Amino acid sequence: MNHLDIADYVVFFIYFIAIAGYGYYIYHKKKTTSNSAKDFFLAEGSLTWWAIGASLIASNISAEHFIGMSGSGFALGLAIASYEWMAAATLIIVAIFIIPVYLKNKIFTMPQFLSKRYNDQVSTIMAVFWLLVYVFVNLTSIIYLGALAISSISPISFEWSIVGLSIFSMVVTLGGMKVIGYTDVIQVLVLIFGGLITTYLALSLLSREYGFGEDIFKGLSILRKEAPDHFHMIFDSSNKYYKELPGLSVLIGGMLINNLAYWGCNQYIVQRALGADLNTARKGILFAAFLKLLVPIIAVLPGIVMYVLHNKGLFITEMSDGGVLKPDHAYPTLMNLLPAGLKGVAFAALTAAIVASLAGKANSISTIFSLDIYKKYFNKTASDKKMVNVGRWAVVISMLAAAIVTPSLKSLDQAYQFIQEYVGFISPGVLAIFLLGFYWKRTTTAAAMTGALITIPLSTVLKFLPVWTNGAFPDYPFLDRMAIDFVVIVILMIVISLSRPQKIANENAIEVDTSMFKVSTSFAIGSILIMGILTALYTVFW
Repeated sequence: MNHLDIADYVVFFIYFIAIAGYGYYIYHKKKTTSNSAKDFFLAEGSLTWWAIGASLIASNISAEHFIGMSGSGFALGLAIASYEWMAAATLIIVAIFIIPVYLKNKIFTMPQFLSKRYNDQVSTIMAVFWLLVYVFVNLTSIIYLGALAISSISPISFEWSIVGLSIFSMVVTLGGMKVIGYTDVIQVLVLIFGGLITTYLALSLLSREYGFGEDIFKGLSILRKEAPDHFHMIFDSSNKYYKELPGLSVLIGGMLINNLAYWGCNQYIVQRALGADLNTARKGILFAAFLKLLVPIIAVLPGIVMYVLHNKGLFITEMSDGGVLKPDHAYPTLMNLLPAGLKGVAFAALTAAIVASLAGKANSISTIFSLDIYKKYFNKTASDKKMVNVGRWAVVISMLAAAIVTPSLKSLDQAYQFIQEYVGFISPGVLAIFLLGFYWKRTTTAAAMTGALITIPLSTVLKFLPVWTNGAFPDYPFLDRMAIDFVVIVILMIVISLSRPQKIANENAIEVDTSMFKVSTSFAIGSILIMGILTALYTVFW
């Protein structure tokens, strides 16, 4: 099963040449004589709205979606799509209320905002947190899932898959943000096209197995009939997966906190829009929100298809590892069923998602390290050329570190849930610090420092206290823990801020006025359309 035909290699080779060739063309066509650090890290002013939107999605969608989200689709169904569909709504909030604050105040990195609004200590603490999370959670999990998939559908071993993905991603990243942004357009086209083909063939296979020919609409009706429990968006407390997706928390609780922190306070996401003007940035973010609506079709539905086929007695061996059912094997198993050529398309789509996401995260690691650590503490007079070189070395070292740690993740069951939970240890504190920093002038540096220092310990206590107390303390779902963390941190920050004289709190306040939040008619219409689609989806699949 785990082999590629000549046609698959041809398709993948065409994809590889297209990405490498276009990246080389962009690098030389848009190369500046100044070798500006800002140009390398932010592609200042050179990304169009469609490049921004595509790059946002390419950086976001990765193996954790194709493999991890399909695995969660296999295990618990369409409800996992809340991460994607609620992200579409969150992107609208970010475009209206958060991006204008960054652009108005000429913010280029998240630690820079913290330094300007609070002080260098808060900035450095959070910069270190972000670097650790990006390298040891984000990069490692993406490389792991990518290597797992590639080794499952090709003759390439798990270890060599790690090496190949790391090198390919480094090459793309070393060209700078412009190369990443524009090659991401091709990456998104490949991953969406390849993903839709895989979903189409999965539904056709399901329909054929039930004797109805290759009718994808019949395949959809079979899914609803054979797995009705997999088509509910909101779980009640009796559902065995309630702890993963606890009821209304996927709409107004921890999910919203998770998404706002991810899309609004996250360097490798926000970075795409920071070099553009407000109108271009908003158009790009709205485009990304529309693309987000498609993700469950290409990432969740294949997992549900494999669940139904597995229940029919098919692919028992392929879905197991040492006799243990592994939901994350769902997508690789499905890819192995694709005909020659189309398997190459799916392989290229998966690789595109992995490489684009790794490149985006590695670029942001290099940006934070270079601008907020190296220049601030090691070489305050560093030239732009020196900064670019430091940034490139940061890419290489972070990717090597992640590749070395990656094999330790082999024991995971649903990697997507692992990523969400452990990134969620830092998200509540980040969001509290940013939102209060944006909109409440009284927020003090001492309050922000408290929020930064307490977020991980508080998350850890809430997670492990039920174990330490033998069940005496409630074992909250991790999304609910995020909501509790956020509320506790906000209250603490407000109390600490109010205990200081107002003039002290106001000294670092940033510029915010209501005119920043006005949107164009076209943006308003697009936003209403997205919210209407989301309302319909949740009404149908509640």
